[in-house]
Amino acid sequence: MPAVKSPFTKDTFQFFRELGKNNRLDWMNENRQRYRACVVEPFRHFLEDLAPSVLELNENFDVSGRTGVNFSRINRDIRFAKDKTLYKTQMYVKFQLPSLGDRESGQLYVGLSTDTVTAGFRIYSGGKRKESVLAAIAEPRVIAHPKWVAQQRKRLSRSYESYWYTTVKGEWTKHESWPTEPEDWKKIQAWIVRKKMKPTAARQPSFRKEILRVFEDVYPLLEFTGIPD
Repeated sequence: MPAVKSPFTKDTFQFFRELGKNNRLDWMNENRQRYRACVVEPFRHFLEDLAPSVLELNENFDVSGRTGVNFSRINRDIRFAKDKTLYKTQMYVKFQLPSLGDRESGQLYVGLSTDTVTAGFRIYSGGKRKESVLAAIAEPRVIAHPKWVAQQRKRLSRSYESYWYTTVKGEWTKHESWPTEPEDWKKIQAWIVRKKMKPTAARQPSFRKEILRVFEDVYPLLEFTGIPD
């Protein structure tokens, strides 16, 4: 696979840093064109670069390029959030499969923030865990195959970090480990397996190839936890 020039530059990360210091509507309005040039367009180009290879993993991945489906929103929903800043200082491109009832399903993703690049797999329960893909597919499969997570840890842990969430007294609680115990899966709300990189990695011609390697590594996690038989 030939290396191609990355659409991301120093300006992408500089924009996020400045946004963090000027997280106001007037500043964003003044820098709207810069936001499109440094963030929106590079992410769209990156989606287009990745899409053909992602579809080779599974032809049902959504690559439509819609915000919310393939791109995270930079506007923060502050109605119920503790963080009342208006904008997020990061952006994600993500690929997910359709699920019954439009439930949240697992995703392959790449995220850029002020000083970090992350890529990997994540799955969330969404609003109602009992109706989620995590509860309907992932939980019974892990219980039926209790060694599966340990096998994935052995395969991936040298290059990837794993953490997961439960809720304790209504608050999300983070567990920085691999959820290897079947009992964990009766209460798990989210699971993330990711590789962390420096911002310079996103500016290299090899970035596309590196991200596709990550997707190939973690796709079995998405397949096991979210794709019905």
